[in-house]
Amino acid sequence: MQRTTARFRSIPPLRLIALSACALLAACTIAPPTHHVAPRVNALSTPRHVFLVVLENEPFQVTFGAHSPAPYLAHELPKRGALLTQYFAIGHYSLDNYIALISGQAPNPETQEDCKTFSEFRRSAPGFDADGQIRGSGCVYPADVKTLANQLQEAGFTWKGYMEDMGRDPNREAAACAHPAIGAVDHTNAATAQDQYADKHDPFVYFHSIIDDRANCAAHVVTLDELPRDLQSIATTPNFSFITPNLCHDGHDAPCKDGEPGGLVSADKFLREWIPQILASPAFKQDGLLIITFDEGVDAAACCGETRPEGAPEPGQFGPGGGRIGAVVISPFVQPGTVSDIQYNHYGLLRSVEDWFDLPHLGYAGQKGLRAFGSDVFNRTDTAQGAKP
Repeated sequence: MQRTTARFRSIPPLRLIALSACALLAACTIAPPTHHVAPRVNALSTPRHVFLVVLENEPFQVTFGAHSPAPYLAHELPKRGALLTQYFAIGHYSLDNYIALISGQAPNPETQEDCKTFSEFRRSAPGFDADGQIRGSGCVYPADVKTLANQLQEAGFTWKGYMEDMGRDPNREAAACAHPAIGAVDHTNAATAQDQYADKHDPFVYFHSIIDDRANCAAHVVTLDELPRDLQSIATTPNFSFITPNLCHDGHDAPCKDGEPGGLVSADKFLREWIPQILASPAFKQDGLLIITFDEGVDAAACCGETRPEGAPEPGQFGPGGGRIGAVVISPFVQPGTVSDIQYNHYGLLRSVEDWFDLPHLGYAGQKGLRAFGSDVFNRTDTAQGAKP
């Protein structure tokens, strides 16, 4: 395997500096600050069809160890792309990591508890801080908190969230843009034998900037069953696809309500079914990039100078982060068999996607010094061969 290593120095937190400056000015930012977009690695290594698959709750050493219960993920897929050995989650539990992946917003006390009630976000201060963070606590973010989905659509790109099992039980949730009423208890946090969809693994429905346009949301937050049809042509494949397996197939439950073993065994089975379809698609072969990672690990380790807003809880509840989880990246632009030991986290992944589409950085994706995927990942020059499924 080709290995890329680098010494990485933690970036000193800038939060106190930003807040001191804000106090001297007597007012903080009313709108989220716009951060400059970093230049791409080069024009030839710019993905235009990005697929993100998020699994659940495993540390790197278990997932990618020699005796991994997921041999397809741990051993076969890295041979086709890059294994990021120092990729970290940003908090605990699930939902705050999903929120971070599409908005750059840090954990708050309610997202850390997976929002058992679908409550409105309550601001503790107007506007945003210097890092683009909204202050306060709650689940459904105000309309002025934008997401990667909003950015892509406004820039003329396409996106979809593909949610396995969403709407399988129509008495439980809708088949598109599914979420409880504001203020209602979320009954999807636990699976049933018939329906194992969970709102907490569907970050798009926690933003008024998405759900307030019901028709637009329903056209973009859809069931996983739509993916095979969309993969048939480049024109029908979204520029950004966020893929969430159900509570069994993402490894969250073990055993599962339907009798499957769950955990990494069922997650690996899911990947064996779906990843070949993605890799064989015309869009992936042309300019695709697939990322497979996890929401969180089992400890509170962090990287990359991760910080938090003033007064916010520790992102990992009992520590600064969400643990080391690892990631696999496959693309025609990535040399098969690459291993990178450079540190990344969910905010850095968001920053990377924004850079590929020339979008401003949201929230902590714009943190000074944060690393986006670089030449340790985009290291293939013979891209005409592409990645073979």
